[in-house]
Amino acid sequence: MASRADKYRDELRQLDNWEPYLKKHSGLPGPRANLELVAAVADEADADRLWRLSASQAEFLALCGTAGLGRIALLEPETVMSWLRELASDPRWRVREGVAMALQRLGRESMPKLLAQMKAWRHDDPFVQRAVVAGLCEPALLQSNEDTVAVLVILDQITRSLAASSDRRGDGFRALRQALGYGWSIVAAAAPRNAQPYLEKWLRSSDKDVAWIMKSNLSKARMADLREVLLTPEPKRRVAEAKRKRG
Repeated sequence: MASRADKYRDELRQLDNWEPYLKKHSGLPGPRANLELVAAVADEADADRLWRLSASQAEFLALCGTAGLGRIALLEPETVMSWLRELASDPRWRVREGVAMALQRLGRESMPKLLAQMKAWRHDDPFVQRAVVAGLCEPALLQSNEDTVAVLVILDQITRSLAASSDRRGDGFRALRQALGYGWSIVAAAAPRNAQPYLEKWLRSSDKDVAWIMKSNLSKARMADLREVLLTPEPKRRVAEAKRKRG
């Protein structure tokens, strides 16, 4: 039985002008955009159509085009990544989500290429840093320990930047804080031993926003085992570790 995304792909192939169809089936206004249709556009649209859609004033069209640009990022890296970096600060949150989708798509094609780009983006403004976190903190991308360790280093640097921020009232800061509030746990679940020293360091922070970020991550179900380790007092942890080694 064909999926909804397959149905959308088939129907898009029959059309010359996609925009009325996309608007009709967008799911907007409403709480959830039609992400199956977004995926179908990302798969089926040619580069010219993706560029046009990404520049649209209509939010759903811009979401579709932006998400799809990840497919051509390896073919036109300089122009695509420059435009995605600009869209990462777009006032429309769904367009910013499209940037994260595009980055994840690039990562599925080439994690080394994505990491190289994100190492440059990590020094940008909070909205761009938020795109870095949302783009990298995806379980499907964290299959290699080497890649996961590289992501941990980037998260550590972005968290340090957030802790040093003097302007915490802007939308960018809040968006970044929210992303870090789940991102650490995704990466920690992929490499608990590598993540533990970073988490222990940030759990000692007196910064109220960092404290919120750590609390939010520790509350996630995927952190159950590591949470127990991190919240066990150090003397008890040493005793437990010694018993494990003897046993």
